[in-house]
Amino acid sequence: MRRGAASVISPFMRILLNVIWLIFGGLWLAIGYAIVALVMFILIITIPFGVAAIRISVFCLWPFGRTLVKRQDAGAGSLIGNVIWIVLAGWWLALGHIITGVVMCLTIIGIPLGLANFKLIPVSLTPFGRDIVDNDEARRLQLSGPTVG
Repeated sequence: MRRGAASVISPFMRILLNVIWLIFGGLWLAIGYAIVALVMFILIITIPFGVAAIRISVFCLWPFGRTLVKRQDAGAGSLIGNVIWIVLAGWWLALGHIITGVVMCLTIIGIPLGLANFKLIPVSLTPFGRDIVDNDEARRLQLSGPTVG
């Protein structure tokens, strides 16, 4: 069962894309998420938001070969958390993904990286109720979600 060319990338190509991603934008996005996490940890009551920011920050460092999947057990708590997240941090993190995605898509080499940036927008807006898993694990579990490499 082949899901598409983007989900069947060789290990060498994943490493290459991740290194290029890290140099040309992934590091800066991860730093943005780390700053958000630091602010959330300082405010104590928002520590769960800080944990979500750190999780996404690590995903931003090395996104190819991993995918986002919706959790089946996400409920009202995730919804409320996502609304608060959008107000506190999600909108400007998503804006960062849009800006870097558009800039990366200006070159032919950057198009896959720009598309990966656009695929990270949903998790930057609504991180609660989503898991980050390896593509192989997602295939084994037959989960669906936007695939980044």
